[in-house]
Amino acid sequence: MDHSPSVRLRLTRRDWLSATCAGMVGLPAVIDRLARPAQAGSSIGAATGRAKSVILILLTGGASHQDTFDLKPQAPEGIRGEFKPIDTSVAGLQICEHLPLLAARARQYALIRSMSHTEGSHLPGTHKTLTGRVMPLKRDSDLDNVLSRRDWPCYAAAYDAIRPRTDGVPNGVTLPHRLIEGPLTWPGQHGGFMGAGHDPWQITQDPNSPTFRDDSLHLPAGVTIERLNNRESLLREVDQQRARLEGAASEQAFADQHSAAFNLLTSGKVSQAFDMDREPASVRDRYGRHMFGQSLLLARRLVQVGVPIVQANMGIVQTWDTHDNNFVKLKDRLLPPLDRGVSALLDDLAATGLLDETLVLMVGEFGRTPKISLTAGATIPGRDHWPQVYSAFFAGAGVQGGQVIGKSDDIGAYPVTRSYTPEDLGTTIFDALGLPASTEFHDKLGRPIQLATGQVIESLYSGA
Repeated sequence: MDHSPSVRLRLTRRDWLSATCAGMVGLPAVIDRLARPAQAGSSIGAATGRAKSVILILLTGGASHQDTFDLKPQAPEGIRGEFKPIDTSVAGLQICEHLPLLAARARQYALIRSMSHTEGSHLPGTHKTLTGRVMPLKRDSDLDNVLSRRDWPCYAAAYDAIRPRTDGVPNGVTLPHRLIEGPLTWPGQHGGFMGAGHDPWQITQDPNSPTFRDDSLHLPAGVTIERLNNRESLLREVDQQRARLEGAASEQAFADQHSAAFNLLTSGKVSQAFDMDREPASVRDRYGRHMFGQSLLLARRLVQVGVPIVQANMGIVQTWDTHDNNFVKLKDRLLPPLDRGVSALLDDLAATGLLDETLVLMVGEFGRTPKISLTAGATIPGRDHWPQVYSAFFAGAGVQGGQVIGKSDDIGAYPVTRSYTPEDLGTTIFDALGLPASTEFHDKLGRPIQLATGQVIESLYSGA
């Protein structure tokens, strides 16, 4: 059995929760997320970047760039697809006919049409997209590429290692569910080798559900703030006794973790963000009464209370993985709610001034093949995985809207201008939050690690 100080602290927290919190649903997970292993990282002061927050909209499974933001109407039949391009509010810029609301808002966002990498499988592709790093120890089998504590930390976890906080507001929230299918849990979703103490909060309920709530953010029935305060006083006396046995450093570490969890439970700031009924019905209707729309509305509410990184998954792991029936799925099920939800998000952020300080990024782990075909197991034509070129969408926090950066070839197969990678995407996210790529944090063994390895996509800001 491991008797290291960190393990002793975890056991002590569990004992305390059992003895004093009388069934506080979800609090042990909160404590674990707030834990700060010794030497985990160096704290850097308040953000000084372009953005205070980032909303990462993940098109899970990899959306077809040829059928959304990079149509090829002049390509041969069997490549160009069924959808027609439409004009946007920016002269010369066209996108898919099934994105009319976003077409009307083209001055608010920039498109990169030359994203590229080499990972054609969902799991390593997602890891790279959510961490900005190549997956460590990648294997041929998906079963060997699942979520692991060998992973690089996701953006929120790395940010948390550098800018920890104890005010009850998490540094990262992922919603509305984890990326998991059967025995496979997609990598890149948590703190990886930095440990569970840096994991973002995982919300696992649909915000569109009439019963939506997050139990870990509420005191259970019968536990009042006064009662919790009384228990805290008792706990403080116990801690003072334990400090004589375990030493001041251990006592301070536990006290910091306890303080953070207590702040969370006794503050309504974050929990109120999850109370969707506080929004006027008209606002909820604008986003759309579906998972996409309400997840994006919740993302906006979390940004408003100060969460730096919110990841909104647009569907389960293979929602946009349109091997089969590509055009019907996009036209009837996927593009209309996305169009409505993202447009409402841009409008809301702009109306409140939050767009100036919030970077909105929408991307999948890759694009789709130029050739439309029947892939294995499909009955209606679709498009296969294609990481060689795909598109990404950026808005807010100084991004110069109304522009297209990069270009793919005539069939949407390869970049013909400079390509941009997930490493560049990650570096741009951190830089927007005031963390240059050269920033270092430390793993559990105290080894320094450079935050990012790509280049900032400066064209987003220069309009060049």
